[in-house]
Amino acid sequence: MGSFPKIAFEKELHRKYLNRFLHGQIPSYLANMDTTRSVLMYFCIAGLDILNEIDHIPQERKDQMIEWVYSLQVSNNKELVSGFQGSTTMNTREVPSNEMPYEWGHIATTYSCLLTLLILEDDLSRVNRKEIIRSLKALQLEDGSFTAAIQGAESDMRFVFCAASISYILNDWSGIDVDKMVEFILKSISYDGGIGQGPNLESHCGSTFCAIASLSLSDNLHRLSSQQFLNLRRWLLLRLDTGFNGRPNKPTDTCYSFWTGGALKILEAYQFIDSEQNPNFVLMTQDKYGGFSKWVNSTADPMHTYFGLAGLSLMDYGGLNEMFPKLNCTRRVHERLVILHTQWK
Repeated sequence: MGSFPKIAFEKELHRKYLNRFLHGQIPSYLANMDTTRSVLMYFCIAGLDILNEIDHIPQERKDQMIEWVYSLQVSNNKELVSGFQGSTTMNTREVPSNEMPYEWGHIATTYSCLLTLLILEDDLSRVNRKEIIRSLKALQLEDGSFTAAIQGAESDMRFVFCAASISYILNDWSGIDVDKMVEFILKSISYDGGIGQGPNLESHCGSTFCAIASLSLSDNLHRLSSQQFLNLRRWLLLRLDTGFNGRPNKPTDTCYSFWTGGALKILEAYQFIDSEQNPNFVLMTQDKYGGFSKWVNSTADPMHTYFGLAGLSLMDYGGLNEMFPKLNCTRRVHERLVILHTQWK
C-alpha cells in the first residue's frame, strides 16, 4: 500500500474550535448535550491541555470555570448521591437536597469534573472526598460492576473505569470492592481475546481500554494470565486499518486512536503498530474550521476533537503534551496529582 500524502496539522484552528465551546457557543446540533455540559467542558479543557494551551487561559477565566464546576457538586450523605452533576440545567443548589430527587451526582460527570479541576490547576481542597467515596460504594453491584447513578442507569465497563479513576484521583479505594471489580473484568474477556462491556458481550476497544486501565490503576494487571495478556495485545493490534477501528468489520474511527492506542500503551505493545497510516487518518478527519470528526467528511465535535488530539499525542505527533493513558489525561496533570496525594497524607 502506498504512502498517504502529508496533511498539515492545524493546531491553531483546533485551539480556536475548543475555545469557542468554552465561551458558550455550542451549535444547535449539540443542544441535546446541555445536561452534560461538564463533559463537553472536560473535552475542551483536556484538548487545550494536550495542545499546551492551559497557561494561555487568563487566571480570571480559569477561576470562573473552577467555580462553575464546584457549583455542580452535590453533597448528600443521606441518599448516597454525592458527586458532580452534568450541568446547571439540573442544578438546584439553593433548594435542600432531600427535597430534590434529581440533584444527584453521576459517576461519569464526577470523573470528568475532577479531571477538569486538576487540569485547571485546582487543588481539589473543596471536593467532598469522603462523601464521594461513600456514595461510590453504593454504586457497585453484586457482580462487581458499577452503575452510573443510584437509580435508573446502566451498569457496564465504562463505569468501572470511572469508579477506578475516581478512587485513584481521590487516593482512596475504600469505596470499591477491588476483588469483585477484577473478577467482573476477567469474566468479561471474550473468546477472541478482547473485552466487552460485561460477561458474554462483544469485544469492543472502548470497553477493553476501560477494563485494562482499571486493572492498571488498581495495580491488578498481574491478574491477567500470560495467555490473556498476549491475546489482548493481538486483538488490539488487529484493530489497525487505515486508522484504528473499535471492533472487527467496523469502520475506522478517530476516537479509537486513543481507546485502542491507549490500551496498547498500557500493555506496552504500541511499538508494534505501523503508525504511518494512523496519524494520516486522524488528520484527514480535521474540519476546515477546526476540530476533528468521527469519520472523514463528517461534522467535528468536542469528543472526537479531544480523542483525535490524544491519539496524535500517543504517536508523538505535532509536539503535543504527553499522555498518561490509564487516567486519560496528560502526564503534566498526573504529576500534579501525585504531588497533591503527598500533601493529603
